[in-house]
Amino acid sequence: MIYTDTRDSSVKVNFRTAVLNGMNAATGGLYIPVEFPKLDPSFTNRNTDPSFRDVAFEMAKPYVKDEIPDNDLEAIISDCYPFTSQVVPIDPTTYVLELFHGPTCAFKDFGARFMARTMSYFNRGEKDNLHILVATSGDTGSAVGSAFHNVPGIDVTILYPDGKISPLQEKQLSTFTGNVRALKVKGTFDDCQALVKKAFVDKDLRKKFRLSSANSINISRLLPQAFYYMYSSIVVKNRIPQDSQIKDPAIIAVCPSGNFGNLTSGLIAKEMGAPITGFVAATNANRTVPDWIATGEYNARPSVATLSNAMDVGAPSNYERIKALYSLEEVRSMFASYWTDDAGTIDGIKQCHEKTGYIIDPHGAVAWKAWNDIRGGEMEKLVKGEKGDYTKPGLTANIPAWADKVISKEAAAIILETAHPAKFGATVVNAIGREPNMPERLEKVMALPDNAIPMEKDYDSFKSWLVANL
Repeated sequence: MIYTDTRDSSVKVNFRTAVLNGMNAATGGLYIPVEFPKLDPSFTNRNTDPSFRDVAFEMAKPYVKDEIPDNDLEAIISDCYPFTSQVVPIDPTTYVLELFHGPTCAFKDFGARFMARTMSYFNRGEKDNLHILVATSGDTGSAVGSAFHNVPGIDVTILYPDGKISPLQEKQLSTFTGNVRALKVKGTFDDCQALVKKAFVDKDLRKKFRLSSANSINISRLLPQAFYYMYSSIVVKNRIPQDSQIKDPAIIAVCPSGNFGNLTSGLIAKEMGAPITGFVAATNANRTVPDWIATGEYNARPSVATLSNAMDVGAPSNYERIKALYSLEEVRSMFASYWTDDAGTIDGIKQCHEKTGYIIDPHGAVAWKAWNDIRGGEMEKLVKGEKGDYTKPGLTANIPAWADKVISKEAAAIILETAHPAKFGATVVNAIGREPNMPERLEKVMALPDNAIPMEKDYDSFKSWLVANL
């Protein structure tokens, strides 16, 4: 498979180069495959549920062809996924895709573990360590730290915004030792991401060190996240006729979105033949992409702090990939665009629990509220000409191609539940008056000592620290 660059289509590199470089230092662009091979329809149309590992192997194989032999790829996938995603029906047309069954209780375990093992595979025989720089607004850092902890030949530096993530999330980031270090930056996630991006294009720094990324900047994070879209959509396609009166439903993936890596992974799955009709891009008050979809103008802005903090991104990196792959009209045809504020997030947790009994985290709650509003009449209002006001919480003005399926009650949703609700206990208590159950693996981390290093948000301070410590 050949990979090109979002900013220069003449660039042609292999998977190993794309993974180890993270992004193209010469242009600042992000790597994307030149094509998305379709899985055989006999696989995607099967009447029995596949195993998650089978899906992962079949999807990964064409992207690593001639670089990772099948036997090695099977071993990597087996090591990556001693856990799986779980599809949980919560009403006749709504399924929650639980992505928190990995070691750090967040969806990013799926991508980070695959990335760590492919990087380790490609790094064999290198004399110098590979240095991973990663900015996080919540769950990325802990997933990456866990995935790379004690991996030979690789060091990891995690940057997170001081005071802008939940206490449990910070514990998961700040307690690593050995080859994983955490920097708490006096700024926002966007400041953290800007430091990482600047380091990647710093020619002086790259002469000194081999650098790579572990954010959704890196293509090896995006590809494995497509696995659970394919898996869940096949499972739901098989299950819906048994659970409801819908015979041929439109399956809508409702994705809580911040840096838009997760939704981009969904697009990869759809391109490969996943039975997904469309998407809902559900964001919090950091509504840069919904505004772009509504107006046609992309205006990055400083991020604002919200209860769904992993989505607090004002300049989402993967907008660049989406724009490189699709026209704005194609995006509007595939996506419904929705955003809500903190009050809406609390309401989403409360409504979901009252109507279904399911306890959802603040990020999943944004997706739940989007779906509940869309199927509850908001989409029909748009179709009838009641234009949405994109500056206010709710559905924005575009009408996706699948709108009629929602209005005729022939659509089902997969709500991506991206983190365990226990990671946001105070918010959940505020919404429903009770604590969610705490997984044992989260209880253990709360007793560990903090090792995070304070860092200013200016690049010179960051660079000096890297030079002194890498």
